[in-house]
Amino acid sequence: MSDLETIAVYNEKVKDYVRSLAPFASKDPLIDEFIAVCPRNGRVLDLGSGPGAYAERMATSGLYVDAVDASSEMIRHVPIHPRIRTQVATFDAISAHSIYDGVWAYFSLLHASRAAFERHLHAIQSALKPKAVFFLAMKVGQGHRRDTLGRYYEYYAPDELKCSLTAAGLAPRRRWTGVSVGLSGESDHWIALESYA
Repeated sequence: MSDLETIAVYNEKVKDYVRSLAPFASKDPLIDEFIAVCPRNGRVLDLGSGPGAYAERMATSGLYVDAVDASSEMIRHVPIHPRIRTQVATFDAISAHSIYDGVWAYFSLLHASRAAFERHLHAIQSALKPKAVFFLAMKVGQGHRRDTLGRYYEYYAPDELKCSLTAAGLAPRRRWTGVSVGLSGESDHWIALESYA
């Protein structure tokens, strides 16, 4: 994420986000699905980690986590844990090659512009070890807009996401869908996809 207005919203609303995300993350079954397909003691990337609620779940399960977020305030709230390393960085900082056993991009890449999205997927594919897992969650729809808080979002149709993943060398396998209310109070349809390098 590099949209300055979006980053500013997350910096400003960090306490609200921590209050709303922590209870949700503690009972979210998708993080359990991600952890289950990663090898114990594996290294994973939590891309757009926010305040680290999911990173903490990963670390306590036995994974080593690189928690990366463009919001410095969010990174300040990531729990201190010997298995978590933090970094304030945008999506463009993904430059590693074949080091991750899993990448978790849970409602984070939806802040990337369409022009940058494909580039980020290719960088993620390169950062994954062969046959490693990638979890992606996005809002479903068309076009782009800002929410009532001013955050930038890109919306995708499920088939469009599947084509983008395939074009980046990732093989989609499972998918989940739902509807939820975010920090802005708006309700959105979403899709999560499990893919492999």
